[in-house]
Amino acid sequence: MIEIKLYNTKSRKKEVFEPISAEDVRMYVCGPTVYDRAHIGNARPVIVFDVLFRLLRHVCGEKHVTYVRNFTDVDDKINARAAESGRSIGEITAETTQWYLEDMAEVGALEPTHMPRATGYIGEMIAMIEALIAKDHAYAAEGHALFRVRSYENYGALSGRDVDDMIAGARVEVAPYKEDPMDFVLWKPSSEDQPGWDSPWGRGRPGWHIECSAMAKALLGDVFDIHGGGLDLQFPHHEDEIAQSCCANGTEEMARFWMHNEMLQVEGKKMSKSLGNFFTVRDLLEQGVPGEVIRFVMLSTHYRKPMDWTEKKREEAERTLRKWTVGFTRDGLINKRLADGVPDKGVIDALADDLNTSLAITKLHELFNGAKTDQNWANFKATLSLLGLGERYNLGASKTFTRIMDKARFPELQELSDRLSRARKAAMQSKDFSEVDRLKAAFIEVGLEVRMSKDGVELVPSAGFDAGKLEGLL
Repeated sequence: MIEIKLYNTKSRKKEVFEPISAEDVRMYVCGPTVYDRAHIGNARPVIVFDVLFRLLRHVCGEKHVTYVRNFTDVDDKINARAAESGRSIGEITAETTQWYLEDMAEVGALEPTHMPRATGYIGEMIAMIEALIAKDHAYAAEGHALFRVRSYENYGALSGRDVDDMIAGARVEVAPYKEDPMDFVLWKPSSEDQPGWDSPWGRGRPGWHIECSAMAKALLGDVFDIHGGGLDLQFPHHEDEIAQSCCANGTEEMARFWMHNEMLQVEGKKMSKSLGNFFTVRDLLEQGVPGEVIRFVMLSTHYRKPMDWTEKKREEAERTLRKWTVGFTRDGLINKRLADGVPDKGVIDALADDLNTSLAITKLHELFNGAKTDQNWANFKATLSLLGLGERYNLGASKTFTRIMDKARFPELQELSDRLSRARKAAMQSKDFSEVDRLKAAFIEVGLEVRMSKDGVELVPSAGFDAGKLEGLL
């Protein structure tokens, strides 16, 4: 079997991954709180752990890997969105959950084995809280249930923090019902206009951290192989998960490996609405950036390094995919049967070395440059599929990807769109749009749809497009 090495946040070193059972490899990744569109940073952990899921399935067999990624559908942010919009919580979470699934599918992510919703596991959460109280690791106070942080001696081990230092160096909410400032909420009361469930502590709803502990236990058991998520979740979310899970289940660990991806920036700056560099996955898709391009840019940086989304990287990714598309469309190759390829060992080895996707992409370039036979192309395609990059090359399922293919097959389109852009710019100065109108009419005549916006000009082949007439326009 291929040896996989993964960086374990818990031990702060790269370790050989040996599953608890090779017949039942289990992974849990913290999913989204569904109240709005997923922003580009939300896509990074999805893509990172999708690659790991694919690698584990390749090495261990598809039937032997269970991947759980949850939806948090009970949360104060959701309550606030419902209040400001006048829509029901159920309506909002149903809509945003579907948005999330559609957007993540566009970036090539496979659906996990299980996608539990927090509201479906309230009973399990209550049972876990009751177990914690029975073992004196938690207590009830004023309609709340809280975890006694100091009752778990290993608290802070994952993040490398000391409880006393945390209290001294941070602003911690000190509610009157807390025995200790570091104690965190397991259950809290709900008002009449908030979602709530009956419990031994009154009508209320769960705290955030207990959700993942209960769902992971229900679907993966008391101890499983890998727990993943963004670095921002390491503390307090994952730290709290470990404490409550180990104390409730009577185990020394919750997961054998803890993995965290670094954060994302945009053009070297933290993404924020105030800086005007905040955008969602759907924003990019609607601007014509294919999901394959988004995925390629993400994979170009190792998951444990900060990811900087730049326009230059996007353009480079699109050029690379366009070049590879030309390879797949030459001489009718795209129509040949390429299902018998074998993923490249060099790429597999790169992925097996702590998901070194940047090295894997370097290997892909080498494979492409060396592809001479149909078998070479079949192997290249199989390797792309392992990375989640190749599934749509011969399907044409993505409208945005089809546009890349059009540009690759008909490079004249770029020259023609540049000509129209120049004419348009000149017309803005002279106020004479006759040349713009003439070009538009000529392009429409050969079956091109002319799209003009503040971002530029795009020519898209439509029904009745005649590529043979392009040369006459140059």
